[in-house]
Amino acid sequence: MKITKKVTFIAKEEHIQTVKKLLEDMVAPSLKESGCLFYYIFQSQINPKKFFAVESWEDNEALEGHKHTEHYAYYKSHYEPFVEDKYTEELELLDEGAYPF
Repeated sequence: MKITKKVTFIAKEEHIQTVKKLLEDMVAPSLKESGCLFYYIFQSQINPKKFFAVESWEDNEALEGHKHTEHYAYYKSHYEPFVEDKYTEELELLDEGAYPF
């Protein structure tokens, strides 16, 4: 079963660029992982402190594998001092047959 999540990060004002770099560094290695369907990072144009990671995995096994990678461990051990808040939402894709993944 596919797992799609949106993770929201609210950066501390003085650390916007640090959070941006930390999240950008997750994209390329995550996309190379087995079972990664997509992995996008967005920054709000209205509130530049707000970032979104939108990711989709083939199944829970792929997501769990992601959580055991070197790049995930680095991100996980570094982001907290730079953010005011972080929360995750699981998403359901509507009309799944209309998409190429």
